[in-house]
Amino acid sequence: MCPVLHTHDGFTEAVIDEDGGLKRFYEVANLLSDGLKIRFSSKLDDFDSLIWDFKYKGQPLTLHYNIYTGICLYPKQVQLAAERDNKAVAEVANFLESQLFINTARKFIS
Repeated sequence: MCPVLHTHDGFTEAVIDEDGGLKRFYEVANLLSDGLKIRFSSKLDDFDSLIWDFKYKGQPLTLHYNIYTGICLYPKQVQLAAERDNKAVAEVANFLESQLFINTARKFIS
């Protein structure tokens, strides 16, 4: 698992796991809650998507799951994304990369 960063029209999107399912989404959400001490301020759960908003270092971000596109992370207001929003996306993606790599390694060792 290695997040891929894409830049679209001024905002950065981190693809966390393009094949990830609900179980993986909840694993990512728990890592954010436990490791970065974030709280999700808004949760929209639809039949094929989950859109959960949170703040990281004051920057509003969105963790998104879709059954077709997997799990990604991006600024909450993509049209108004500032450089600090994009930097926050990259920082959270790097944190997730390190934590998910550790968790994957533990599964192979066990």
